[in-house]
Amino acid sequence: MPAPCCRRPGRPARVADLRTVTLHDTLTGELLPLTPELPPRVRIYVCGPTVYGRVHVGNARPFVVFSLMKRFLEREGYEVVLVSNITDINDKIYIAAEREGVPSDRLADAMAAAYVADTDRFGLGRPDREPLASATMDEIVRLIERLVSTGHAYAAGGDVYFSVRSYPRYGELSHRDVEQMDQGEGVEGADRKRDPLDFALWKARKPGEDTWWPSPWGEGRPGWHIECSAMAESLLGVGFEIHGGGSDLIFPHHENEAAQTCAARGRSLARLWVHVGMVRLDSEKMSKSIGNVFMLGEALQRHGPQTLLTYFCSGHYRQPLEYDEDRLREAAARAAGIRNTARRLAPGPSPEWSAPLRERFFDALAADFNTPRALAVVSEWERTANGHEAGTVGSDDLRLMLDVLGLAGLVDVGPEPVDERAAALAQRREQARRERDWAQADRLRDELRELGWEVRDGPAGPELLRPGA
Repeated sequence: MPAPCCRRPGRPARVADLRTVTLHDTLTGELLPLTPELPPRVRIYVCGPTVYGRVHVGNARPFVVFSLMKRFLEREGYEVVLVSNITDINDKIYIAAEREGVPSDRLADAMAAAYVADTDRFGLGRPDREPLASATMDEIVRLIERLVSTGHAYAAGGDVYFSVRSYPRYGELSHRDVEQMDQGEGVEGADRKRDPLDFALWKARKPGEDTWWPSPWGEGRPGWHIECSAMAESLLGVGFEIHGGGSDLIFPHHENEAAQTCAARGRSLARLWVHVGMVRLDSEKMSKSIGNVFMLGEALQRHGPQTLLTYFCSGHYRQPLEYDEDRLREAAARAAGIRNTARRLAPGPSPEWSAPLRERFFDALAADFNTPRALAVVSEWERTANGHEAGTVGSDDLRLMLDVLGLAGLVDVGPEPVDERAAALAQRREQARRERDWAQADRLRDELRELGWEVRDGPAGPELLRPGA
């Protein structure tokens, strides 16, 4: 018989000396307190990329948001374990590998390495664990076997499908009417499904698929949704504190994760479901399938990690964020302003007026991780500091706040002198830009890069910085 539908785990009392943190829970639609099952430990699972190509700026937003959230929670005294998977088994990988004429596992390995290299440039560190679907096969098969044995799944022609109607609470995460749902699997397996709503847990090997695994149902590979359930459970258990990812994953991916884990274990996979809004280009979701993407590596090269981090923090994580030149210029100007303020500061403790602002900064992050409000407090701190004589205000509180946002480098960067050759090249490039000779301007930018300088164009004019600044 199918397991009974599950209830959200109980909420034990939080540790008294920890700041109360609230987050928006997609399941309930409410702001709920973060209440660890075993305080102060907080376990976070975030759905990472499917590695069939280089990641774009939109792929990076969940990585940045949850990396920063971890930094904040650890600053508040929580013990955080952050797991973010890499999906290296997927239809998209087979298709891309065939198009490029390379083995699918080689393509997945290369793109996974590129993803790590690109996101490393933010300087935020790595998640504590980054599991691969291909390395979690035993756990995936066992979870599918459990679903079959409890009547929530069935085998058909080498495939295995989850029986959606066996789980009465299906649709509660995405708040959708079951009768109006489409799993997005097209006609694949339609003749083997008992119900069009059912989705694949295991797919039989098809002609042209060059990677497969043995299973009780024959050679094949897992469906996307069961991969994440198994990876999350194997590293964090069931009932962990936060499940995160992009808002485009709410249905069907996270809906299916929630259903299959609860059906198998009789308990919710996660206590809070936290979703990040899309990065949009020309008001459309940034997506490789649409073709309106801006690759992360290119964006980092063009704007630098500090500008991109400031850009990500300028929007609330739950809201869509437009990727356009105006917002990037604003982010560059904001980062430059912080850097200029920092150059007027003295090392050491900040004055008394700083403490209330520091607390407001962390209060903003505690209230649904409101980074725009936190940045506004930083701006207020800057204005106050700039009203004092240079060298009389200590930098400790500014560095503390910015470190949580991955921006402490803005305080630590000093006024490095620019050599005469680099300065002359920068002047020639600016003249070429005024004359709209873009080809010459690009050539001069490349010459500056060879000398070890990056040009950042801001409202106050071009600025020469070392790479990564």
